[in-house]
Amino acid sequence: MKKKYKLLIASILFDGIGMLSFIIPFIGETFDILWAPVSAILIFKMYKGAEGKIGSVVSFVEEAGIFGTDFLPTFTLTWIYKYVIKKEKKD
Repeated sequence: MKKKYKLLIASILFDGIGMLSFIIPFIGETFDILWAPVSAILIFKMYKGAEGKIGSVVSFVEEAGIFGTDFLPTFTLTWIYKYVIKKEKKD
């Protein structure tokens, strides 16, 4: 399996983990506080360059629930930007 598709599977998994806060009332908010920095670090390491830097900031803000963006699948959207919109083929 190509690296980019492994990255897509990991992105969907991490977005799923981020969505757990919607399933578990009250505990979910605490989870978001812990998950926000972890998700920012993960996306930074998964997507090198500008995508990783911008994605990590967006992921942190989104997971921290700032501006009501906690529902966005940031990892998957970053993958779509990198491999569909930008059409990066190396990997």
